[in-house]
Amino acid sequence: MADKELAKVRTKFDGMMERKSQYLRRTVPRQTRHAPSLTQDPTLHKNLGLSSGQPAQPAPEPQMDEEWSTTLKPTTDAFWREKLNDRSTYTVTKDSIRSRVALLITNIEFTDKAKIRKGADKDEENMEKLLKALGYEVVKCTNLTGKEIKEAVIKFSKHPKLKETDSVFVVIMSHGELGAVRGINFKKGDPEREQDKFPIDDIYKHLDTAHCQDLLNKPKIIIIQACSGEKDGSVLVSDAAVVSDDAQQPDPSLSAGEENIEDDALRRAPKEKDFIRFRSSTPGTVSHRNDDEGSFFIQYIVEVLNTYAHKDHIEELFRKVTERFEDFSVSTERIDDDTQIPNKDRCTLSKKFYLFPGLWDRI
Repeated sequence: MADKELAKVRTKFDGMMERKSQYLRRTVPRQTRHAPSLTQDPTLHKNLGLSSGQPAQPAPEPQMDEEWSTTLKPTTDAFWREKLNDRSTYTVTKDSIRSRVALLITNIEFTDKAKIRKGADKDEENMEKLLKALGYEVVKCTNLTGKEIKEAVIKFSKHPKLKETDSVFVVIMSHGELGAVRGINFKKGDPEREQDKFPIDDIYKHLDTAHCQDLLNKPKIIIIQACSGEKDGSVLVSDAAVVSDDAQQPDPSLSAGEENIEDDALRRAPKEKDFIRFRSSTPGTVSHRNDDEGSFFIQYIVEVLNTYAHKDHIEELFRKVTERFEDFSVSTERIDDDTQIPNKDRCTLSKKFYLFPGLWDRI
């Protein structure tokens, strides 16, 4: 008899908990949801005639949102000097900061008026302001064809400051597709105008060791704000994780041959080294932009670098930008709550690169 009564009470309790969970799912934003527990609602025990067995604990304090800086926080001379003697860090001197230079290409107006990138002018303004505050001379180009983008990158690879700089940024913002950014004359369905694009991998060809030895052993940071395709960036998932056992594992036995090695005055260097590329979305998916404030990707980059560049290296900064997209959701014409996640790839940095904001102002 006691077992039956206990079963009834448990059934009643489970029903109330389920109804409360459904209510929370309908009314509480997903980033602030907490599963209900006995200690969070001590009245449930009383309503059911049960004892909690322990005093109800106070609800945890709500987590405060990160306060993002609107200006660059300066690094300290002590931090810079500490890293100057760290062999795992790229060398940055006050002389090299004076020679910093960046290429900023933004396509806003397109001959196909339906493709005008509203808000892209804000991205251009925000990135130029950030790069200048970090000590970079900004070579700015606006509204280029694919051919003109190529010419701008080649011209940049011959910039006189590259010999003395400690690093470069190449930032390209436009419409895009998998593997390419589009020029301003691109028009889908027109065989000739569909060729107006710039292959993103060509950046490596023009700035690699073979074509630009002035940048040997110097970080080359590439930022691409463009769609990588036309697919939505989200899917419906269940609580259960899906694991694939079919992924092919790399063969650890593969290694470079060491025969016929000779010493010479000339030495070989990796053709592609010290690059890192950060794209606004994963391959095949769209990137989102606000008509007034610009793209979320550029907004988050500016906020993260303003707040953390004084103490974090570039890979950690990009990780923090990616983290900003963890709970990102935006309503579009095609889907109510699409997502987006940036993509860091083709990284060949061999050390940590710190930007040391503020040193520029103290030189």
